[in-house]
Amino acid sequence: MDGLFAQLLTTAFLATFIRSVVPLLLTALGGLFSERAGVVNIALEGLIIFGALAAAVTTQLLEGSVGAAAPWLGWVAGLLTGGLIAWIHAVLSIRYRADQVISGTAINLLATGVPAVLLTALYGVSNESPKVASALPLWGFGELRFSPPVYFAFLAVALTWYVVYRTPYGLRLRATGEQPGAAASMGVNVARMRYSAVILSGMLAGTAGAFLSIGNLDSYVRNISAGAGFIALAALIFGQWKPLGVLAATLLFGFLQALSIALGGTDLLPPTLVSALPYLITILALIFTGRSRAPKALGRPYDG
Repeated sequence: MDGLFAQLLTTAFLATFIRSVVPLLLTALGGLFSERAGVVNIALEGLIIFGALAAAVTTQLLEGSVGAAAPWLGWVAGLLTGGLIAWIHAVLSIRYRADQVISGTAINLLATGVPAVLLTALYGVSNESPKVASALPLWGFGELRFSPPVYFAFLAVALTWYVVYRTPYGLRLRATGEQPGAAASMGVNVARMRYSAVILSGMLAGTAGAFLSIGNLDSYVRNISAGAGFIALAALIFGQWKPLGVLAATLLFGFLQALSIALGGTDLLPPTLVSALPYLITILALIFTGRSRAPKALGRPYDG
């Protein structure tokens, strides 16, 4: 036990903790925009996977021609791919008024099959892409050196808070998710607001995927998200759809993931329980959260 506590006080554990938080934080902030606008985005898991795949493949294909610029272009590709897939979810949910949960689930199902098909066509294997020779650079010192998406993730918290609470866009966003009819009567284009919010959520989730593939692992591997999209969705609910609440929730869940990695090297708990620990605590956290106050129009198509 003393050895575990000593391990938790090391810079190596701190680095693992930060890397565990980043994909959850980026994805949950993306979900915040979508759901504040009234669109349920259960597709976050799939958006991470598509973003990770696009980032890794783009980087691998371009690094021979553009060199050090390849991972940056890979990040952009992951971001844009996440936005594109989210746009599909938006079209189904907003224009065609499809059930938002079913639409999101369909995207998650696509994310389980499309990557294998694409990887097989490109590389002849279905489980992973080749290692990229030039991943995103690492900034920092010692063991606390991180790729740029890590710094962007924490900056995004402040930016999200400012946009949501201090800009006209944020006011329209909150009005759209609470009372879309009243917002429309004041001249707000509800459909446009929802499209922009869902696409933005996809871009942030795609950035989370890019971090996982070219900012952390240097390749795309099957199940790279490891449930991060669903945990981020839980963090969004646990954080009451507020930027600072989301930050606190993702710090908690990220710590639990890092703790499970630390416990994996000890004999304190069975390995199966150690692996399941973050997910079990996530479920318990939601159970004891109480009645979360979601945006009133969340999940409801607007017919205006």
